[in-house]
Amino acid sequence: MIRNDALDRLPVRHAVPELLTALEERGTAVLYAPPGTGKTTLVPLALAGLIGDGPRRRVLVAEPRRMAVRAAARRMAWLLGQEVGEAVGFSVRGERRTGPATRVEVVTTGILLQRLQRDPELAGVDVVLLDECHERHLDADTAMAFLVDVRATLRPELKLIAASATSDAEAWARLLTVLDGSGPAPIVWGKGEGHGYHVHFAAPPAGIRPSHGTWVDPALLRHVAATVRLACERHAGDVLCFLPGTGEIARTAGMLAGLDAEVLQLHGRAPAAVQDAVLKGAEPGGRRRVILATSVAESSLTVPGVRIVVDSGLAREPRMDHARGLGSLATVPVSIASATQRSGRSGRESFGAVYRCWAEADDGRRARFPSPEIQIADLASFALRAACWGDPSAEGLALLDAPPAGALTAARSVLTAIGAVDEKGRATGRGVRMSRLGVHPRLARALLDGAPEVGARRAAEVVALLSEEPPREYGDDLAAAWRAARRGADGYGARWKAEARRLERAAGEEGAGGRGAEERGAGGRGAVERGGEGRGAADQGAGGRGAAERGAEGRGAGRLAGGGVLAGGGEDVVAGLVTAYAFPERVARAREGSGFLMVSGTGAELAEGSGLGRAPWLAVAVADRTARSATARVRLAAVVDEDVARAAAGHLLASGEEVHWEDGDVVARSVSRLGAVELAARPLRDTADPALVRAALLDGLGREGLGLLRWSREAQELRQRLGFLHRVLGDPWPEVSEEALLDRADEWLEPELSRARRRADLGRIDAGQGLTRLLPWATGEAGRLDELAPERIEVPSGSRIRVDYSGEQPVLAVKLQEMFGLAETPRVAAGTPVVVHLLSPAGRPAAVTADLASFWRDGYRAVRAELRGRYPKHPWPEDPAGAAPTRHTSARLRRER
Repeated sequence: MIRNDALDRLPVRHAVPELLTALEERGTAVLYAPPGTGKTTLVPLALAGLIGDGPRRRVLVAEPRRMAVRAAARRMAWLLGQEVGEAVGFSVRGERRTGPATRVEVVTTGILLQRLQRDPELAGVDVVLLDECHERHLDADTAMAFLVDVRATLRPELKLIAASATSDAEAWARLLTVLDGSGPAPIVWGKGEGHGYHVHFAAPPAGIRPSHGTWVDPALLRHVAATVRLACERHAGDVLCFLPGTGEIARTAGMLAGLDAEVLQLHGRAPAAVQDAVLKGAEPGGRRRVILATSVAESSLTVPGVRIVVDSGLAREPRMDHARGLGSLATVPVSIASATQRSGRSGRESFGAVYRCWAEADDGRRARFPSPEIQIADLASFALRAACWGDPSAEGLALLDAPPAGALTAARSVLTAIGAVDEKGRATGRGVRMSRLGVHPRLARALLDGAPEVGARRAAEVVALLSEEPPREYGDDLAAAWRAARRGADGYGARWKAEARRLERAAGEEGAGGRGAEERGAGGRGAVERGGEGRGAADQGAGGRGAAERGAEGRGAGRLAGGGVLAGGGEDVVAGLVTAYAFPERVARAREGSGFLMVSGTGAELAEGSGLGRAPWLAVAVADRTARSATARVRLAAVVDEDVARAAAGHLLASGEEVHWEDGDVVARSVSRLGAVELAARPLRDTADPALVRAALLDGLGREGLGLLRWSREAQELRQRLGFLHRVLGDPWPEVSEEALLDRADEWLEPELSRARRRADLGRIDAGQGLTRLLPWATGEAGRLDELAPERIEVPSGSRIRVDYSGEQPVLAVKLQEMFGLAETPRVAAGTPVVVHLLSPAGRPAAVTADLASFWRDGYRAVRAELRGRYPKHPWPEDPAGAAPTRHTSARLRRER
């Protein structure tokens, strides 16, 4: 019996007529309804005609999380007075509960994507409702893009709804019709705020350190636990406390010991039975409950009995280090939209109370919405889906945010390496098979290539371990975790066994060329519309199936020496091989001292006391690297040997000469490498490639500077003269700064540079001879060097005095008596006056001037008065401008006369 009383209490019911009208007139709409108003449960029932007088339709509801899928299906079935699997059913990976009478099916967005790629027309489906669009999960954004494409090209009658509680409704309205040009879709505004709630700000104590990576200050968790206790004292009802991850949930649960309440832990890894028990609510007369939850409880869930929400203010977002191929999680302040969603959980059944564990002044500084996953996550799965859809560049997809170019390029590199796409980014037949497996392309590669080596069952079991990281208590040894999962009776073990069975079936179906189960379908709109560019072309991409499988990381490269089928190998060997196939760039060799070096070039460290520390080689399954660390932290790995490493990462195996500048000289070796890991090396003496030696010498010059060359006094002075001319006259006189000369080193140091083999040879190169090659010979200006920047200037005494060009202005240092009779200051290029340093008879500076006439007139008398008594043997005439210049004393002058 339909529970009309419960339906009537849902505020969104008032928006249903407008929504149905919008769908009839436009075929698409945006439904904006606040949390707790019933958009996830009442609206699909109305769309399907299960309540009200509307026509009967088949409705597909997509939710971002498995927990939300089950909860929404159970709630709708309860509203109809039925069991799940009758009029309302659900499908998640590894579990499906539907029947012939099912009109509303709730699925994860991942399942929806697989169905779209297998059957773009979604035959038999009349309406698709994408719920919680504001969360901006990558699968949801991709599914929306594909659905908009389907409506514009294949099924304009398919009705599409974007539903959200906190998102930018106008942006979604534009996106829904961006490909058909019909103008923004209608926006239907659901009214009501549930039962409402009051927000209390509970600022943490001073000194809380900011979170980084997955680390959260324990002091903040103590504050959250204290806030839960305070809320329990002030208010009745169950408490829903939001924390960023399972580790924080476990620690906070420990801090709540002794609280007069049942403390429950709700997260995506919790067993389905535990999740269901939490969502069913407490038994009548049962104890109060405190539910510690991750963001899985933010949306699409009504947790019965909850009247209080305590929000830690933190959330976890994925981060991808594309350069190193390492993914990680970052702890970030929760967005305003997510905080609103969390708060709404308190007002679902009655007026609620919300405690936010941050200062009210910080509230407005938070981001409006969560970061779109497409901008921060690994895009390999997205890129493969886009390629299978027929749009490798993703430029034709209706996306609110375009994928970052660098991240998409990195993803395509991975897909190309594993043979999933060809050189133009189009899906190969191998890539289509990978997309059907329902796992990340890397894991699909490991399953397809590992099954022939170790057997489908064991390959599937290892891939299942890699697809959902085992609990930390299983340890960091993947083979040991495998054994623990096999004998474990916990929630993870149950999910692992189900996934392993699914993957084993999938591997067998794909190996036999079958289509695969519904969850693993692929093909895409491109295959339907374009034939030659779709599945048929995909089978021919990159030289066809055989070529794809013989690619750099294809099956041919993966065989071990001597045939290499490891069906009889031990679990450690199997775990290592399959993991290495999935993450070949994470194969790592032990370094001298401690730690490991991945073939990607990233250092890796094990946790203290790890049993993997003595392994010579590892295949790293799970690792992350924080912004503050130079090395990655290994969370899960398997022991391998060099043969397995070579087999899995064979595309990175290279041998050749390596010549580089190291420790102040040229080092030349013949080296065999697996990526960044050096396998073997022998020194080369005089047989190294001259071009490589020359490049190494240039690198050495760049690192250590031009001082490696031989700089005579003449060479230094020539460089100073050229520098002066470049400053004063510019082109064609060359710039001779350190940077400029290093940039042109291969020009002015030839041919001497090509004959050099080591550092000592650089020291024999005459830099001055090289500089003459930079003179402007082609214009004829080179012949004017001595005219424009003379090396010496003849002074009135007949002496030829060297000019110093090392400063900003040229300097002529000459004894004062040798300049008698010269009225005008000597000049060089472009009439530039030299700065005359007039020296005493002892060679010490007596005066500095750039205007001799002025000096003779105004400054000489003071100098004469000061020095005449000190140097009486030298002439000190009263009229220097008219006196005869001399290099000698007065007595000698008299003798010469």
